[in-house]
Amino acid sequence: MAARNPLNRTLAEGIARVGFRKWYARELLSSHAHMALALFAAVALIASFEAFHGASAGEKLLNTAFVLVSAGITLWALRRYLYLLMHAEEMANQANCPQCKAYGLLRLQDSTPDRHARLVPVCCKRCEFRWNIEEE
Repeated sequence: MAARNPLNRTLAEGIARVGFRKWYARELLSSHAHMALALFAAVALIASFEAFHGASAGEKLLNTAFVLVSAGITLWALRRYLYLLMHAEEMANQANCPQCKAYGLLRLQDSTPDRHARLVPVCCKRCEFRWNIEEE
């Protein structure tokens, strides 16, 4: 599992504080912000390659550093985008109540969410059915 960003809440913390639907929307916004960062870094990477033409040796060395930094940022941001997007979608696929089929109407069963738990015990707000959502 990729390391969690401290700005992104875990599923249990998100349900407890803002509810599932807002947590899900924030995860998607965060993932798309990483996609935008990847796009900007890719443009910087292409611009760094363009700057090689007609540059002196010192400028080429500096451009090489820009290429490496831009490539690193692009790959990291793209990886983070895909992780956050897939994580949010995996949790959304488990957010339907098995009994009444309500989507996203979840309440956390325990009042104190465990930050390291793989199973998040939830309860449907509509029919009070209880089940666990497996967080990776």
